[in-house]
Amino acid sequence: MRPRAIAADIGHAYDDGTRRTEILQTAASLIATSGLRTSLQEIADACGILPGSLYHHFESKEAILVELLRRYHADLDQVAQRAQDRLNHPDSRPPFDRIVELGSAIAQCAVAHRAALQMSFYEGPSSKPELVELTRQRPTAVLDAMLQTLRAARWSGYLRADVDLPILADRICQTMLQVGLDVIRHKGSPDQLATLLCRILLEGLATRQHTDAELDRSAAFRAADEVVRSWSQESEPDDKAARVRAVARAEFGRRGYENTTVRDIASAAGLGTGTVYWLIGSKEELLTSIMQSFGEKIGLGWTNVLRSDASAVEKLDALSWINTNALDRFGDEFRIQLAWMRQSPPDTPNPGWLFTKRLRQMKTLLAEAIRSNEIEVDSPSNEMLARCVIVVGWIPENILRDIGTHASQIHVRDTVLRGVIERAG
Repeated sequence: MRPRAIAADIGHAYDDGTRRTEILQTAASLIATSGLRTSLQEIADACGILPGSLYHHFESKEAILVELLRRYHADLDQVAQRAQDRLNHPDSRPPFDRIVELGSAIAQCAVAHRAALQMSFYEGPSSKPELVELTRQRPTAVLDAMLQTLRAARWSGYLRADVDLPILADRICQTMLQVGLDVIRHKGSPDQLATLLCRILLEGLATRQHTDAELDRSAAFRAADEVVRSWSQESEPDDKAARVRAVARAEFGRRGYENTTVRDIASAAGLGTGTVYWLIGSKEELLTSIMQSFGEKIGLGWTNVLRSDASAVEKLDALSWINTNALDRFGDEFRIQLAWMRQSPPDTPNPGWLFTKRLRQMKTLLAEAIRSNEIEVDSPSNEMLARCVIVVGWIPENILRDIGTHASQIHVRDTVLRGVIERAG
């Protein structure tokens, strides 16, 4: 008997028509569009019931979040099980199609569970141990299913023998999950995005193979590396206001912006609350100052790379070097942004990275690369291609921590530029 489609029933396994499921679906929709600031009152109003009736089904907002995360992980596990079942049956399709089928199912799951996905990107403080555990939980079953799918692809001769398959499986899975973010998906379908992202990560963009030595010598890479080195040469803050910003950055990264008070920052800095207010103004002004400084550092790197006398492919490579080192050097700022993403509606202006500007720069660069025949890829639009290339230009933080910046850069080159498939000749 032919196994069921991997993506069958995603997001619909709990459509039982009960009031409890209706509350969960309403909460998920509100959180996905309005962020985790969504209150129980707002959920009750959207369901057309009184808050007291809502408490009959869920004791707290955190209980709702726990159930949303449970269902998200259950759907991912179902996707993994069906993918494993398929591997046990004869399949005449090309390896690429089999990888895309699993990737697309993961992407569809991310879109169907957008609220839970937002929670999974950052572990916020909670008094409910189960919520903390579910937020930390890695999708191990899906990761294993992807790894086995890639192994089958290698056995068939599709993937190179030197490719680190566990890292590639992790990278593909995390990339597919990011399709659940509205800013990445935009107007594209999960299937379209999954296919394009797999095309980039497996086959690469560049029309010719660039060596590491060649890319390291490019004017674009030298421009990027100069900016990266300047970050390490910055002196320690020598005034109180700068010290408060440094402490606040660490506290925001550790606790999350919403859960950090000015009193917390003052205590960590060894100052009075009134002194902190006098030095930095409101907490909102402090966040803006921190993230603006972060954005300016990345922005300078992008500007210098794009202005360099280099090819479009060399510039794409150098931008990844900026991104990888920014993630390595400014972990607190990234955690602040992740916490901010959990709390904010998807279309809220990003406080640090100026995504709209980066997207415009990437679209221009890719259009130039296509015109000069430096890259070749089948994409529904330049808009979708630019969003996908931005996504794959950032290495997941856990991979970066495991293998370091240099190996991470080579991994990005092997996937995004050169591809990991076995090429004839």
